[in-house]
Amino acid sequence: MNKRDIGLEILEGLNEIKQFKRGSVDLKTTELSEPSEPKIIRSKLKLSQSAFAGLLGVSMRTLQDWEQGRRSPQGPAIALLRIAEQHPEVFADLH
Repeated sequence: MNKRDIGLEILEGLNEIKQFKRGSVDLKTTELSEPSEPKIIRSKLKLSQSAFAGLLGVSMRTLQDWEQGRRSPQGPAIALLRIAEQHPEVFADLH
Protein backbone atom coordinates (compact mmCIF):
# COMPACT_ATOMS: atom_id res chain seq x y z
CA MET A 1 0.00 0.00 0.00
CA ASN A 2 1.35 3.42 -0.98
CA LYS A 3 1.72 6.01 1.73
CA ARG A 4 0.80 9.50 0.64
CA ASP A 5 3.19 12.34 1.32
CA ILE A 6 0.70 15.07 2.16
CA GLY A 7 3.43 17.66 2.63
CA LEU A 8 4.80 16.98 -0.85
CA GLU A 9 1.29 17.14 -2.34
CA ILE A 10 0.72 20.53 -0.70
CA LEU A 11 4.02 21.86 -2.03
CA GLU A 12 3.19 20.60 -5.54
CA GLY A 13 -0.18 22.32 -5.29
CA LEU A 14 1.45 25.58 -4.26
CA ASN A 15 3.85 25.32 -7.19
CA GLU A 16 0.90 24.83 -9.54
CA ILE A 17 -0.70 27.99 -8.14
CA LYS A 18 2.52 29.95 -8.72
CA GLN A 19 2.73 28.65 -12.31
CA PHE A 20 -0.88 29.64 -12.93
CA LYS A 21 -0.32 33.14 -11.57
CA ARG A 22 2.70 33.54 -13.87
CA GLY A 23 0.54 32.43 -16.79
CA SER A 24 2.61 29.35 -17.59
CA VAL A 25 -0.19 26.88 -16.78
CA ASP A 26 -3.87 26.90 -17.75
CA LEU A 27 -6.56 25.63 -15.43
CA LYS A 28 -8.48 22.58 -16.53
CA THR A 29 -12.19 23.37 -16.70
CA THR A 30 -15.21 21.21 -17.34
CA GLU A 31 -18.63 22.35 -18.56
CA LEU A 32 -21.50 20.55 -16.87
CA SER A 33 -24.78 20.23 -18.69
CA GLU A 34 -28.08 20.77 -16.92
CA PRO A 35 -29.96 17.52 -16.37
CA SER A 36 -33.34 16.94 -17.98
CA GLU A 37 -36.51 17.44 -15.97
CA PRO A 38 -36.79 14.99 -13.06
CA LYS A 39 -39.99 13.48 -14.48
CA ILE A 40 -38.24 12.66 -17.78
CA ILE A 41 -35.31 11.03 -15.97
CA ARG A 42 -37.64 9.06 -13.70
CA SER A 43 -39.67 7.86 -16.68
CA LYS A 44 -36.54 6.67 -18.51
CA LEU A 45 -35.52 4.74 -15.40
CA LYS A 46 -39.05 3.25 -15.17
CA LEU A 47 -39.31 4.10 -11.47
CA SER A 48 -42.28 5.17 -9.39
CA GLN A 49 -42.18 8.56 -7.69
CA SER A 50 -41.71 6.83 -4.35
CA ALA A 51 -38.78 4.69 -5.54
CA PHE A 52 -37.05 7.56 -7.35
CA ALA A 53 -37.47 9.92 -4.39
CA GLY A 54 -35.98 7.25 -2.12
CA LEU A 55 -32.95 6.81 -4.36
CA LEU A 56 -32.41 10.57 -4.48
CA GLY A 57 -32.83 10.89 -0.72
CA VAL A 58 -35.70 13.38 -0.95
CA SER A 59 -39.32 13.19 0.12
CA MET A 60 -41.94 12.21 -2.41
CA ARG A 61 -43.50 15.66 -1.89
CA THR A 62 -40.23 17.32 -2.94
CA LEU A 63 -40.05 15.17 -6.07
CA GLN A 64 -43.66 16.00 -6.87
CA ASP A 65 -42.90 19.71 -6.45
CA TRP A 66 -40.00 19.38 -8.90
CA GLU A 67 -42.07 17.44 -11.40
CA GLN A 68 -44.94 19.93 -11.24
CA GLY A 69 -42.67 22.96 -11.52
CA ARG A 70 -43.41 24.37 -8.07
CA ARG A 71 -39.77 24.05 -7.02
CA SER A 72 -36.44 23.31 -8.68
CA PRO A 73 -33.76 20.88 -7.56
CA GLN A 74 -30.75 22.55 -5.98
CA GLY A 75 -27.13 21.66 -5.24
CA PRO A 76 -26.48 17.97 -4.65
CA ALA A 77 -29.89 17.02 -6.06
CA ILE A 78 -28.87 18.44 -9.44
CA ALA A 79 -25.69 16.36 -9.33
CA LEU A 80 -27.67 13.20 -8.51
CA LEU A 81 -30.12 13.89 -11.33
CA ARG A 82 -27.19 14.37 -13.73
CA ILE A 83 -25.76 11.00 -12.62
CA ALA A 84 -29.17 9.32 -12.96
CA GLU A 85 -29.49 10.65 -16.50
CA GLN A 86 -25.94 10.08 -17.73
CA HIS A 87 -25.28 6.81 -15.88
CA PRO A 88 -28.66 5.10 -15.33
CA GLU A 89 -26.89 1.82 -14.57
CA VAL A 90 -25.83 3.29 -11.22
CA PHE A 91 -29.45 3.80 -10.22
CA ALA A 92 -30.41 0.40 -11.63
CA ASP A 93 -27.80 -1.19 -9.35
CA LEU A 94 -29.19 0.67 -6.33
CA HIS A 95 -32.81 -0.24 -7.04
